[in-house]
Amino acid sequence: MPNRDFNKWFATFQTTNRTFSYWVNFEKVLKNADSVKVELNILNSLIGSRNIEKEFIEIIRKYPECLKCIPLLLAIRSSEIEHIEGIYKFTERSAQSEFFNEQSKYIEFMDKTGLFAIMQNRTVKNLYDYVVGIEVGLDTNARKNRGGALMARIVSDYFDDNGIAYEKELTTVKIEKNFGIDLSPITNSGKSIKRFDFVVHNGGVVYGIEVNFYSSQGSKLNETARSYKEIAVRSRSIPNFEFVWITDGVGWKGAKNNLQETFDNFENIYNISDLQRGEFYKQINK
Repeated sequence: MPNRDFNKWFATFQTTNRTFSYWVNFEKVLKNADSVKVELNILNSLIGSRNIEKEFIEIIRKYPECLKCIPLLLAIRSSEIEHIEGIYKFTERSAQSEFFNEQSKYIEFMDKTGLFAIMQNRTVKNLYDYVVGIEVGLDTNARKNRGGALMARIVSDYFDDNGIAYEKELTTVKIEKNFGIDLSPITNSGKSIKRFDFVVHNGGVVYGIEVNFYSSQGSKLNETARSYKEIAVRSRSIPNFEFVWITDGVGWKGAKNNLQETFDNFENIYNISDLQRGEFYKQINK
């Protein structure tokens, strides 16, 4: 894309790349909850129980697999919970050993953590619904790692919508093997291995594509811009190969000068707005 104005291009950077799937991955939430649905429905018999300690022990004796649900009821993924007085193990195997050797210890755990109370007092009406809520809460912790994944999703959706065939996560070793291209200028003669987020092969040209989105500023962005500029410059000597960088985000405001330097030395740099206008599609089909 010759004769582009950096400031006009930079003005189109997005403040966010959040799609509707950013907030909660309900597919993952329901999959996790459904994996223990049977066990949770068994434990539902404890809701409103007048003799909850005895009934809990009887359930674990008859259905030891139910014990694995207990940590999740406290929003804990691990099957072992450390406490100042010892370790509690919540597996089907431990239900047949540790649990029955130390029943009072586990009863105290259920009591002191409040699990017995919320079931006995009917604070929770259905443990499956309760766990769905817990899974939603746990899933929100993944948001901080979702930005990069969302950017990759935006790019892959763009490729799909435009009929662009691509492969994900290909290393320079695989690219050399699959396409017969010598990438030694960007791998220090094979001493280092680079992995591209996407690889597109079109019209006899292989495009190695890096994708990222930065919503916050940081020193890492300056190094990223310098690194990608170096790859872009070195890749010019590689026949039938082009390096492509798709980036966006207001985090670049703090590294704007370095980004501009890369922009001025790099034709194949795009943002989300470029994709929406079909610029990459035009480039590989020119």
